[in-house]
Amino acid sequence: MKKFLAMLLAMVMMLGCVAFADAVNPDDIPDTVTSADGKYEIAFVTDVGQLKDKSFNQGTWNGVKSYAAANNLTYKYYQPANGNEATDDDRYDAMKAAAEGGAKVVVAAGFMQGTALTKAAIEFPAVNFVFIDGWPLSDAEGNVLTNVAAISFQEEQAGYLAGYAVVRDGFTKLGFSGGGGGTNAACDRYGYGFAQGANAAAAEMGVQVELRYSWQYGASFSASSELQTMVAGWYQSGTEIVFACGGSMFQSIVAAAAAADKYVVGVDVDQSYESETVVTSALKGIAEAAQLSIASNYDGTWAETYGGKLTVLGANQNAVGLPTDTWSMEIFTVAEYEKLMASMKDGSLVVSAEDLQADAITKVDFSNLTVIYE
Repeated sequence: MKKFLAMLLAMVMMLGCVAFADAVNPDDIPDTVTSADGKYEIAFVTDVGQLKDKSFNQGTWNGVKSYAAANNLTYKYYQPANGNEATDDDRYDAMKAAAEGGAKVVVAAGFMQGTALTKAAIEFPAVNFVFIDGWPLSDAEGNVLTNVAAISFQEEQAGYLAGYAVVRDGFTKLGFSGGGGGTNAACDRYGYGFAQGANAAAAEMGVQVELRYSWQYGASFSASSELQTMVAGWYQSGTEIVFACGGSMFQSIVAAAAAADKYVVGVDVDQSYESETVVTSALKGIAEAAQLSIASNYDGTWAETYGGKLTVLGANQNAVGLPTDTWSMEIFTVAEYEKLMASMKDGSLVVSAEDLQADAITKVDFSNLTVIYE
């Protein structure tokens, strides 16, 4: 993890200097603070699932509160009403509460925020909004909303690295359990990248690899007994390692892995700290991206760097990767990983970024990978 943070520091230097709380463990920064005037300057609106999902929400929140704490700013998180059943109105109400509560910057996590965020950005033009895993937004007349910064990632690259690594490490029976029901672009890219990486490694090694692939029980990104039962069945039938790609779904998949003495690939953040079953994690710099975009609101660079634009972060920005300091690879080496990363950066390795929704992956012809879609 230290190496990954060091790489991301290079992105910080490239995009501008800002006071970050890198030396402070985000878990040591309180989730709630008291504001003397009742106003909170930096706000976070969660995606579906829990704030402490040990994945996407928590990773983004760590960036928000780390920046705020390092710069002595008040901060607050807002969870839309109705939990996993939240509507666009619920999400808008959370954004409105944040704006009326004094927020100068509101960070909204997840692609589901688009409709509500458009409405909030139009209603509160003096507030800057950061749309993580989003796209540029426009008003009804087609005018781009310059108070919205869209940040997305090349998840296909992170997924590729993870799939390649685990196959090179000896795993041949893989699983992918994704969130969003097959309609979440980030999860789609993670899954397709994972399959591409696994296939490439298998072809190099001259072996055949099996990949169980499912969006079942993941529509709300939540843990569930049904999901745990499904993955437990995979493990029982021979699956060795499962890519847990969907927020709190991680909890169910890890529980199934622990019971079967099998393994897991984490997502978004380094999840090795959560379970010994985690071999590695497909990382993307959500915390760092949140900090960088918030910082641009304060250093005067918002308009030129983020406002009204789509910022796509990947290998060339050191924004995706694997946590080499904490992974438990036994065969695949750090030197081999670094060579693979270098090939992504110089363009000799291109990972397809196609958004393969639902069962579309079954239409792909892999040379050394058999997809079992469930």
